[in-house]
Amino acid sequence: MKKLKKIAIDQLIPILLTFFTFCGLATVLYAILLFLDQLNLKSPIILSFNKNDVILGILIYLKTAIDFAIFIGNLMHTNPGWKKRIAIELGTALGNGLGTFLILIVWIIFAQVPLFMVVMIFLASVILLRMAEESLESFLLQRNSFIALNIKKPVSLLQGQLNIVNGIFRPILKFFVPSLNLTRTQKLSFANLVVFSLTIPFVLGLDDFAGYIPLFTIVNIFGFSIGILLGHMFLTIGLFAFPKKTVAVVKHPLVLMIGGLAFIGLGIYGLFESFYILTGLF
Repeated sequence: MKKLKKIAIDQLIPILLTFFTFCGLATVLYAILLFLDQLNLKSPIILSFNKNDVILGILIYLKTAIDFAIFIGNLMHTNPGWKKRIAIELGTALGNGLGTFLILIVWIIFAQVPLFMVVMIFLASVILLRMAEESLESFLLQRNSFIALNIKKPVSLLQGQLNIVNGIFRPILKFFVPSLNLTRTQKLSFANLVVFSLTIPFVLGLDDFAGYIPLFTIVNIFGFSIGILLGHMFLTIGLFAFPKKTVAVVKHPLVLMIGGLAFIGLGIYGLFESFYILTGLF
């Protein structure tokens, strides 16, 4: 009985909180988009969505959350207990939500000025290509059956080509791609843990947020953003219930490979899209 009670407190309470936090953030998202839609912008905001946009948002978020999963796993290990889990959930969920809302607001406002939109899409595409290189690098570091299937050489060649391309934009990328030591975690009080957790999505995921931008031209931003919030909820629940297995899944070679190729595709699409909009201006 005591064991069941401990499981209920340690697992069920934080997991239920992730759901209620998602509901709250989804409501705020709807309110923000409803307000922006009242500004009579050139492109009206569609406040309905289909499941494909939501699923895409979930998949994109989970693919970009490798560093987040590793760091949160270490943070949970350093700060055990259900109260600390609640602090981590509140902080990271609010941080992820605020980051998503900020990118959405910037996109919707600047999308009214085509030249600014070109700059945003171009920078986001460059960031996606850099994320693709990182994903392929992580794939090459994995030592298992996937590496033995004569995939290593072509992947290494592709990663090398990306490194050359990204080298051109490295002076720009250093201003948009922050980093954080994934193993450097410390014990914190509840309040400090909430504040610290709130900053993690920004420190680890600023480039991920920016990488969403090329997708805004082809998806419904409301449904996609709901998917982003759901993706965070699912990842957090997985980290609470099965931390080691969840980290292993997001680091799986197949996930890394597919994600890297998807980022390349999105990055190239974004570059063409920015070029197309730019030529249309003249």
